[in-house]
Amino acid sequence: MVDKPSGVTSHDVVATVRRTLGQPKVGHLGTLDPLATGVLPLVIGRATRLAPWFSDATKQYAAVIRLGLTTDTCDITGTVVPHRSAREHDETIVLATSHAIRDAASTFVGTYEQLPPQVSAKKIGGVRAYDLARRKQTVTLKPVKVTVEDLSILAVEGPRIHCRVTSSSGFYVRALARDLGEAVGCGGCLEMLRREQHGPFALAQAMPLDELLAETRERAVARIIPIDRLLPEMPVLVATDRGAERIAHGNPLRAPEFILTREHRSTDAGSTSWRVLDREGHLLAIAEHRHDVVQPKVVLVPRTPVA
Repeated sequence: MVDKPSGVTSHDVVATVRRTLGQPKVGHLGTLDPLATGVLPLVIGRATRLAPWFSDATKQYAAVIRLGLTTDTCDITGTVVPHRSAREHDETIVLATSHAIRDAASTFVGTYEQLPPQVSAKKIGGVRAYDLARRKQTVTLKPVKVTVEDLSILAVEGPRIHCRVTSSSGFYVRALARDLGEAVGCGGCLEMLRREQHGPFALAQAMPLDELLAETRERAVARIIPIDRLLPEMPVLVATDRGAERIAHGNPLRAPEFILTREHRSTDAGSTSWRVLDREGHLLAIAEHRHDVVQPKVVLVPRTPVA
């Protein structure tokens, strides 16, 4: 897990880690804009196959929103766009009061439709919106349902709003900056963003990229979270020796080829995704368990051929 610095893309970080570890299979679990810093979980080798199970993870951000400034990217790096509230002669924008800001912010908590920024990673006809914007082509995005669990205004200092946001996957803090600025009548854009949490991955666990680059390959590899420790909240099935051989080749399991662990027999009966472990606790697969049949969705550990 990397603490991404500002000024580089998430793809840049992935490329750097590939070179550092000598591992071609590296991916990230959710893009951070070049402006943003913070938690960027990476998946390496076989763990790249687990990425879909992290796609809906809740995120937490610390942000600074700059009022009275609007840009085409909805952040401080974009081209300034005059706001409709500017006075005709001196272009002065009257900023909202702290009370008005807090009242407006409260309306962005809950589930609603959010329009992504025009310069974003959303795809239109298979092409990223930011690529279309760079080509000066028209970008028409559809609103997306998002959820904000919490939006705390930490401080209002002149034109800057310091806040903390806990949101669903797919939420754009840049769009929040734009929309909150509009709600208080003076426009706004994102000035700073730091991701503090991505699902189970916290900032305290993240390694600054410059520290990773200074490490030897062996020490960098030692910092990787073992695949067997991922998705600990998912219920567990233990395969017998015969079951481990079968599921490693994509075959479904039936009793008595697996054991339903005691702690999950009742509480997780409705779960559709289960971790399948061998007797030593190694993660073999992610599977669906229905009607006493365990059907693998993703096989993670190759095994010797079934006799």
